[in-house]
Amino acid sequence: MTRFLARVYWSLSRWKLVTRPAPDRPTILLGAPHTSNWDFVLMLAIAWRLRIDVRWLGKDSLFRGWRGPIMRKLGGIPVDRKNPSGLVDEVVVRITSGEVFSLVVTPDGTRKGHSYWKSGFYRISRETGMPVTLGYVDRTTMTTGLGPTLELTGDVPADMDKIREFYADKAGLRPEHKVEPRLREELAAAGTADAAV
Repeated sequence: MTRFLARVYWSLSRWKLVTRPAPDRPTILLGAPHTSNWDFVLMLAIAWRLRIDVRWLGKDSLFRGWRGPIMRKLGGIPVDRKNPSGLVDEVVVRITSGEVFSLVVTPDGTRKGHSYWKSGFYRISRETGMPVTLGYVDRTTMTTGLGPTLELTGDVPADMDKIREFYADKAGLRPEHKVEPRLREELAAAGTADAAV
């Protein structure tokens, strides 16, 4: 049923699905640049079309009341933004205990004022051995889909350079809200290096 809905969506949508094949094993799917909540619709349409069993992280308010069962059925995992410290550990436990799924992560968020990506996806990848697949939205070409799948090495700057290279020409749905793919750890390291000069 979901694949049928995805076919209908792609036949009617102004967006064009331009994608590499789905990864052949569970992966962390980066959704970037994530500049609008409408990206959620595109993410589901991509996953359903490519038959990827996904889970995604959403603010806990989305799971209250009648919406809760629907959001969970769609693969949602609620996030308590007031106490997010245990989220990465919870996801790692789910994966290492044998639960099989691909995890959609939007490391840049949609709120204004961010100057860096959150690094939870990097830690989950390193602790579980899951690769990272670069999903994208590009309004300038009206295309969306999946890019390459990367094995993260632990060399943060080198890994992030590959990610930055891929997203350099991807504008997102609202280009004015795009955040450069850079982790806070990289910014902190750069600041330390500048101070030492």
